[in-house]
Amino acid sequence: MSVVADRPDLDLDPHRLVDPEVHVHGDPYAIWHRMRRETPVHRHPAGDLPAFWSLTRYADVRAVYRDPETFSSRHGVLLRPVALGEDPGGGMTLALTDPPRHKQLRAVVADWFTTRAVRSLTDRIDDCVRSVLDRAYEQGRCDFVHDVAGRLSMHVIGTIMGVPERDHDALFRWTNEAFEAGVSLAAHRELMAYFIDLMEQRIDEPTDDLVSMMAGGTLGDDLLTEEEIVLNCENIIGATENGRLAIAGGMQALLEHPEQWARLRADRDLLPTAIEEILRWTSSATHSMRTATRDCEIDGVPVAAGDRVVLWVPSANRDETVFDQPDRFDVGRTPNRHLALGIGEHVCIGGTLARAQLRILLTALLDTAGRIEPAGPVQRVRSIAVAGPEHLPLLITPR
Repeated sequence: MSVVADRPDLDLDPHRLVDPEVHVHGDPYAIWHRMRRETPVHRHPAGDLPAFWSLTRYADVRAVYRDPETFSSRHGVLLRPVALGEDPGGGMTLALTDPPRHKQLRAVVADWFTTRAVRSLTDRIDDCVRSVLDRAYEQGRCDFVHDVAGRLSMHVIGTIMGVPERDHDALFRWTNEAFEAGVSLAAHRELMAYFIDLMEQRIDEPTDDLVSMMAGGTLGDDLLTEEEIVLNCENIIGATENGRLAIAGGMQALLEHPEQWARLRADRDLLPTAIEEILRWTSSATHSMRTATRDCEIDGVPVAAGDRVVLWVPSANRDETVFDQPDRFDVGRTPNRHLALGIGEHVCIGGTLARAQLRILLTALLDTAGRIEPAGPVQRVRSIAVAGPEHLPLLITPR
């Protein structure tokens, strides 16, 4: 999606950003472009959602990410309807804790997301990539979001968490229904029940996996509570949605810019920069929220203690003052200091893993794919929290 600023047929009202339809059928990038230029710290009044400040410039988004003392994650990192209250996981999950607790909790699970750990998973990721691509080639037509990106992301995180392979399909289905659609309470209950059962198994008989590590993990002198373990399982498995959307959005971008796919085919050394450009371009986490812990100013605008501050990450990643020709998809872009995976205390713990999955999948496609072309209209996710294709039908054949 690219910005066409100041088009008279576009409604550039900033308040429309909280309408999911704008993110599905409209052009939020045009709205963000106007906001960066005219109202980079913008006040949204309360309605179904609480009142909040919108930040759209790179420098402001980066500064808030890097100041967890002033801008807390504990009270929620996503906009929620007022009627729902604060996120019930506040103070208990990686996403919803502040230092020093966040650092302690991160240390419990960090060993599974290091460069060394991800390197040890390379063969498993490669096997999964070959499996999902073989299935796609055999079918000829696939929904790349579900059949390739989704199954790959779920297999990898399932392996890390110690979910038996026989349960991957069920976990994939529940996660899709609970997080992607955002409407299935039944699927959410199934997912939580599954992790309660898995947690109890790992408490009784620990194995070499992430759930066992949390079951035996401590924060200071205290073991994680069962509620903390299950909520962090949910948090980690839910994060696979961002990975799935980044992978699928990257494939969509390469199809829409065939000259960039041709560059990759001709020069594999561009893979590292191509992966960073996919992350910047897709910016699958549309927003992240913080709550001000004290009275402060952002770009000269007074912000009161308790105010919510929303960081529009895709806007920061298209900031003209930071990125040369930001609305151009360029697999050779450098430098590329995007914020798609956050920065500071809350930088995405799965960043190395996300990059590895993209690298292995793109390499396999470059090695084995012949024809890749659209097989129907792309449908985007209806959300203000995440962005990317919900359905990406492709015709895909081997060489």
